[in-house]
Amino acid sequence: MKDNSSKVVVLFLISFFFLNQLLVSSQLDYRFYDDSCPNLTRIVRYGVWMALSNDTRMAASLLRLHFHDCFVNGCDGSVLLDDTSTFKGEKNALPNMNSIRGFEVIDNIKAVLERVCPSVVSCTDILTLAAREAVYFAGGSYWPIPLGRRDGTTASESEANQLPSPLEPLENIIAKFTSKGLNVKDVVVLSGAHTFGFARCMMFKHRLFNFNNSGNPDPELSTSLRQNLQSMCPNQDDSNNKLAPLDAYTTNKFDNVYYRNLVNKLGLLQSDQALMQDNTTAPFVVDYSRYPYLFYRDFGASMVKLANIGILTGQNGEIRKNCRVVN
Repeated sequence: MKDNSSKVVVLFLISFFFLNQLLVSSQLDYRFYDDSCPNLTRIVRYGVWMALSNDTRMAASLLRLHFHDCFVNGCDGSVLLDDTSTFKGEKNALPNMNSIRGFEVIDNIKAVLERVCPSVVSCTDILTLAAREAVYFAGGSYWPIPLGRRDGTTASESEANQLPSPLEPLENIIAKFTSKGLNVKDVVVLSGAHTFGFARCMMFKHRLFNFNNSGNPDPELSTSLRQNLQSMCPNQDDSNNKLAPLDAYTTNKFDNVYYRNLVNKLGLLQSDQALMQDNTTAPFVVDYSRYPYLFYRDFGASMVKLANIGILTGQNGEIRKNCRVVN
């Protein structure tokens, strides 16, 4: 009886998952813009390519911008909105202030699309596609994305202040992911975005000199990496905004070296290295460190889940003409 009950539960969960996928696919469509803006993907791809040719860091920035959008009010382009005299958006929330970038890339792509197919493509879909193209150009995977998201008409600075932080415990980060419908596996997979990009010294300096107020460095940090970082980020306030690569070995490449770094205690951020210290997350880290194609496959799947958080479709929201302001 016990075995049969377990099977019933498993079958129910599987059925629920596929029903949920069907509901999402009924709202979005892989061919949503085929008739209304057939060159959409080509235009976004060219815009991202142009941006990366001028600044290789922009690949990581576009992916991060998409993540910060979806985690606040869902994927609705709210992160793109500028403050006005009557409106306070997300750009100046503490996790975003002087940190997120790539707005001009989305602006440039939107300007082209408004000439070719005006008032058709949402800023949210542009950002979603740009994040995928950025990963692909950096050597990562390529995944199909259903489209048809619409733009939100509001933003939340207070919710943006609750974005997952590399300074908080892993259990807090997992709780924030699960509150968005993501799971522990998604936490590990999407953390793999730290395979490229940079972090400010202030986000990890405590690991170098006074971890948990112990007066000593973090024992889970490789001695060689610590010494390199201490010279780059001395224990002085004026070094707080200096940048260090999240992956010092393949800095601008999207690959699975991030996970190999964690296995070898070479994770830059405390929240990253913590993935190797937790029994529920460590097995995923080890698998992804060994099998790059497994990581690429799962990353694409998790990105699709991320891009479906709290979406606006149908008559909800709007199609902004300018991504920085509500129509």
